[in-house]
Amino acid sequence: MPHQVGLFLFKNDLRLHDNPALAKAAAEVDELICVYCLEAKHPVSSLRAPSNLSSHRLHFLQQSLTDLRTSLLTLGQQLLVSSESHLDVIPQLITQHNVAKIYCSQNVGDYENQSWGKLSKRYPMIDFYCIASHTLFSESELPFKLADLPDSFSKFRKAVEPLTIKPPLPEITSLPPSPKIEWEWPKNLVTSINRPLFHGGENQGLAHMETYFERQLASNYKETRNGLDGLDYSTKFSPWLANGSLSARRIIHRLRRYETQIEANDSTYWIYFELLWREYYQWYAHRYGKKIFSPSGIKTSKPATSFYPERFKKWCSGNTPYPIVNACMKQLNSTGYMSNRGRQLVASCFVHELSLDWRYGAAYMEQQLIDYDIASNWGNWQYLAGVGADPRGHRRFDLAKQTKIYDPKQDFIKRWGGDLHDSALDSVDAADWPVSGTQQHLQEN
Repeated sequence: MPHQVGLFLFKNDLRLHDNPALAKAAAEVDELICVYCLEAKHPVSSLRAPSNLSSHRLHFLQQSLTDLRTSLLTLGQQLLVSSESHLDVIPQLITQHNVAKIYCSQNVGDYENQSWGKLSKRYPMIDFYCIASHTLFSESELPFKLADLPDSFSKFRKAVEPLTIKPPLPEITSLPPSPKIEWEWPKNLVTSINRPLFHGGENQGLAHMETYFERQLASNYKETRNGLDGLDYSTKFSPWLANGSLSARRIIHRLRRYETQIEANDSTYWIYFELLWREYYQWYAHRYGKKIFSPSGIKTSKPATSFYPERFKKWCSGNTPYPIVNACMKQLNSTGYMSNRGRQLVASCFVHELSLDWRYGAAYMEQQLIDYDIASNWGNWQYLAGVGADPRGHRRFDLAKQTKIYDPKQDFIKRWGGDLHDSALDSVDAADWPVSGTQQHLQEN
């Protein structure tokens, strides 16, 4: 059999444990090139701007890639990280090293999948493999065809809960060597954050997971999960799950061990329940493709919203008339993270109180969130905007009531300066005319 060179394109699978695509590559080729590309553009929607990633998100990514590079070095491999699109990088490597097989993990991004399709058509003589690694199930394991994906999470959950989740694959301990390639680390990936909330990388993710279960926090998860601030009220698995430093199946496997050895209750079930929510949105994004970025979502008509630049700017900076929303946004801008309850409140405010086009809110979260996930982010925003998988339609939260429930003493609001804001929401009207004194008085009252 001729000497074969393979190429593995890392995406949202920055790990050596439970990585079926990488395991397949390791078993089939004599030499392997490992690549990660920082996509500069996502032309599916002009609202998406990953080139403007927040320093927090970029720093977490840098740490994750550095950790992966270190792990690969111990196996005699190297990680090639490029600022260029893989549509530019991979053809160069194919030509230079006579690549015969290319592998990657399945990705929900429509643009990413289109790019993969273009490559496979451009090189019909090369074998391309795309394998599920970001989900609990593969498409073939689902009890329905993807085109028949249930139109609500409840229906999805009832269909998949009886299924057995396969155990995670063991950590890869051997890889084919890499051809000799001179490569520089991208300069735009070198960032520094003082006291980051999370540290990126597979090793950090696995350590965090172990610490969470060892401290037995899972036993009280359902009671604490709606907290707004701190590190212990929720699992905080999402940053590592988002870029694939941590496998969802690995978490389920550890959860089942906890339930066997320590305790199984409503709280431990709820961790599984929310991982199924994540699973639903992954397949939702696969099912609907570009529609997850459409103003009308998966519905036939778009919501009656618009774009008010001043309102959008105030929402982004935490300067609205709603203190709980302001505190959440300032927390996000300062840390790159926001609680799940906070995300629901700020999205509801964005759509219903500020009457803004939901896509701009989703795009801002894409830039800022350390744990940004295409499917979960855009799917949840559609859900809140009434254009997604929600049988009840619009989800509007009473912000005053939510504040009384989740921040009764306003400790969270005061900690993040949510009560510091301008007296009026708008200084101009819809026609861009200055708001008069009478108009401003009506707004304030």
